[in-house]
Amino acid sequence: MTSGAAAYAAHRDAKGQMVLFAEDTRFLVFMDATAAEPTQQLQGREALAPVFDNLNSYQATTHFNGQSTVSLNGDRAGGESYCLAHHISFGTDAERTIMIASIRYLDEFIKQDGTWFFAERRLMVDWTETRPCMP
Repeated sequence: MTSGAAAYAAHRDAKGQMVLFAEDTRFLVFMDATAAEPTQQLQGREALAPVFDNLNSYQATTHFNGQSTVSLNGDRAGGESYCLAHHISFGTDAERTIMIASIRYLDEFIKQDGTWFFAERRLMVDWTETRPCMP
């Protein structure tokens, strides 16, 4: 489930990512994974468009997804996936930077009409690093 989202993220396909989420999905962003309250909270599939479209503000993105766990319970499931997201900014060779974020996705899934969707995603940012990036 998460690998599909990562494929669309790498290609920065906002519409392709959005269809992976239930119509009434909840998407919570915690820029500080230790915070009690989310930095951003979105409700509904259509609200996700600006978040996913924001990836187009980078020259290139790569998301490496690693260890994942999923637990099934009928038509519902829960999961946790780790990701290293790499975002290269636009700019001249001397100005270009790369931002690397260590992310955990805490997901709840729902099966509707035989298809699995993200019912809720908590995007937890554990740390970020920004540094110069040469071509």
